[in-house]
Amino acid sequence: MLRLFIGLSAPDDVAAQLAGLANGMPGARWVEPENMHVTLRFIGEVSEGDAEDIHVELSRLVAKPFSFDITGMDTFGQGRKAHALFAGVSLSAELELLQTRVEAAVARAGQPRKTRKFKPHVTIAQLKNTPETHLLGFIQTHNLFRAGPIAVDHYILYESRMGKGGSAYFPVAEYPLV
Repeated sequence: MLRLFIGLSAPDDVAAQLAGLANGMPGARWVEPENMHVTLRFIGEVSEGDAEDIHVELSRLVAKPFSFDITGMDTFGQGRKAHALFAGVSLSAELELLQTRVEAAVARAGQPRKTRKFKPHVTIAQLKNTPETHLLGFIQTHNLFRAGPIAVDHYILYESRMGKGGSAYFPVAEYPLV
């Protein structure tokens, strides 16, 4: 079984800037710069045959290159229930169209559709029992963080493998935007 997702890699310079913010928060497990990305579609565990079907459908997808900006900080979950800290990504019509087409391709490959609304972001830390005052202070201090425009000319099918320090992500295939 393969654990897959589709995403946009964060450029090295932007990932380094985001990683440079990683300090001063108890309970935070910071994401390594090479693992920073924007998830277009989390798939989960599938067989190699299903992975091949997904690859074939993604290979047929057509979308144009575009760019996006990273803007501000926020969390998934609030207060003591916050479980992830992320940098926001501006939602452009082009990004939304790519995500919609990726979702349709994955569905054509036989995977169930996701019903959760698309909220583009770059996760920078997983949180566990992080004191709310630390979290709010971090967000206040870094909420003016901006990066971009970030040019996107391809997207990637990734495999996620669990390790001692968390997940590591490995590109399986890249798909150009033309």
